Amino acid sequence: MSYEWMIALRYLRARRRQIFISVITLISILGVMVGVAALIVVISVMVGAQEDIKEKILGANSHLTVLSYQGRLENYQDAVKKIEEIPEVVSASPYIESQVMLLSGAQVVGAVIRGVDPDSALKATTIGAQMLSGKLDYLKPGAFAGEEQLPGIAIGQDLSTLLGAGYGDVVSVISPLGALSPMGLAPSARRFRIVAVFKFGFYEVDSGFVFISLQEAQSFLHAPNQADGIEVKLKDLYRANLVAKEIESKLGFPFWARTWIEAHKPLFAALKVEQMAFSIILALILLVAGLNIISTLVMMVMEKYRDIAILKSMGATDRSVMKIFMYQGLVIGIVGTILGVIAGSLLCWLQIRYQIARINPEVYQFAAIPMKLEWQNVAWISAFAILTSFLSTIYPARQAAKMNPAESLRYE
Repeated sequence: MSYEWMIALRYLRARRRQIFISVITLISILGVMVGVAALIVVISVMVGAQEDIKEKILGANSHLTVLSYQGRLENYQDAVKKIEEIPEVVSASPYIESQVMLLSGAQVVGAVIRGVDPDSALKATTIGAQMLSGKLDYLKPGAFAGEEQLPGIAIGQDLSTLLGAGYGDVVSVISPLGALSPMGLAPSARRFRIVAVFKFGFYEVDSGFVFISLQEAQSFLHAPNQADGIEVKLKDLYRANLVAKEIESKLGFPFWARTWIEAHKPLFAALKVEQMAFSIILALILLVAGLNIISTLVMMVMEKYRDIAILKSMGATDRSVMKIFMYQGLVIGIVGTILGVIAGSLLCWLQIRYQIARINPEVYQFAAIPMKLEWQNVAWISAFAILTSFLSTIYPARQAAKMNPAESLRYE
């Protein structure tokens, strides 16, 4: 170990007449620690929120949606076959949807009704894994054994709570897209039996979507042999843009494909902006910690002016004197960073493991604050903290190196 390191470490040890400087040093270390820990926690929350939202969105929706510029798809079966011929495609599932009202007793709730083919929908989405009771297969005619043969409907857990109706109960559905009558367009109404209750963990879906069979929806919405779109599941969801172009090229006009990223672009963009804003704000904590390091070293230089003069009179170069105080600042930064990484990582682990901090899912879409600890983020936060600490040492170290030994020892 060089003598510069030995002197730097010795100066960091507390002495009775240096208690104030030692307290400032401790505050500097704590400042770096708090800044690093806060950045790790906030970045982990933002990354966790993005991942959680992405999983829930992809659970309720497919990787790609094929639509038509001309509205509803006519004879969509040919398009489904052509899409499934593409090697990157796992499954393609047609759907039709509309706004409806659901009635159960005195409760009336608005929702989106979506008609799906149960077999292909189970392959194209993760809805089968989200069932709390019942099965999506029960949407098929005659698949659910009940006292009264009614078409089946699958609803979300939150919608079930709002309606006060659960598995096996009967609800009425009213659609504005009814049959044409002498009085104009009359709404159509039909009774359905709840044959499945699902939970995606995404409040908008769990409280605002219901599923029925595609054939039943086409009949109910007076749209025979029509679909609003085709949901497509891919082998690799991150190749959605490339596959979308291939589908558009294969199907031609009027078909076009929308990726899961495009469908929710505003949401992910907002999350990214929030992450950047929080990172900048919390990075200021590290800058304040850097100012604390500067003040600590300046006071250390003033305290050690006699030692500096003796070292320089013994032949120590300006470079060696600078190293002593730069090493001090570096030690403060490294110790604070290590403690911050430990504290931040521990907080993230506790939240991921035990979900201590819980929130209202109706407001925030999550039952608990989501977190995902990524070590590349920890690495760049640590590097930024150490770099800030190192840069903070330059000014006081230069001041120490400029000190004239003759002037310092004149009155000794």
